[in-house]
Amino acid sequence: MEDWNELRLVLAVARAGSLTTAAGLLGIDHSTVFRRLNAFEQRQGVRVFERLPGGTYQLTPAGERMAAAAERMEDEALALARDIAGADGRLSGRLRVTSSETLAYSRLTKHLAEFRAAHPGIVVELAIDNRVLSLSRREADVALRPIRPKEGDLWGRKLAGVAWTFFASQAYLDINGGPIGEAAALGAHALIGWEETAGGIMAADWLERNVAAERFVYRTNSLVNHSVAAKAGIGLALLPCYLCDNEPGLVRALAEPIEELSGELWIVTHRDLKGTARVRAFFDVVGEGLARERDLFEGRVA
Repeated sequence: MEDWNELRLVLAVARAGSLTTAAGLLGIDHSTVFRRLNAFEQRQGVRVFERLPGGTYQLTPAGERMAAAAERMEDEALALARDIAGADGRLSGRLRVTSSETLAYSRLTKHLAEFRAAHPGIVVELAIDNRVLSLSRREADVALRPIRPKEGDLWGRKLAGVAWTFFASQAYLDINGGPIGEAAALGAHALIGWEETAGGIMAADWLERNVAAERFVYRTNSLVNHSVAAKAGIGLALLPCYLCDNEPGLVRALAEPIEELSGELWIVTHRDLKGTARVRAFFDVVGEGLARERDLFEGRVA
């Protein structure tokens, strides 16, 4: 077991639970993963995974020990990489940033343009993903997150609160009696909602608790598409104020933000990376730029 790549393979399959997903994580094809895993088990003379129905791979006791060892090795390698990156004083090279779709679509890109103008030697790679990418595993160097980070090894600051309310097209409101005065009046309207499997999303959960299922006339898993559907006149959509208050074709259907849905916007990095020149520059230009739009994020610009 002299090749670290063999243990990386075991760890990837253990995390993914399938060869196809592991292949994506490793950037190789499914057949290569299959061939390498079988060859590894033959060389070691031990079965690392049990093959279950549906293509699921489950660690054997021997495999669990290998995966645990691989994870410790990965942690050490990542810590070393972060230590080296944390001392990097160059304003050049790659900076990987992760953000939600709505923030990237509505507010972030203009600040990235400012960042590009200020630091042309830095190449930003933007991962638009509603999942929480791991900063410890260097899936991203900087994250813009809608929640306060709970991990003790992260460092950052709150940029603004985030307010939510209902939006619609003016034409829809003109036909359907104008804006509503309170959330209790939603029962008289067509609603745009999330896919029924979208549990764990604060806005989706609020809608399911407060609106009868038959009021939803359109569902999608994209908040940007929620806003497009509302603009097209399909119905009312529950959306963050920063996405819609300055969006032509949309107006507030409910004047005041919903207090229960008040959120936050944070900019965070790993503690080991906070001294990296590229990270500091991003905090200074993009973080400060977003913070200056606090009124829009908190629903005070309408």
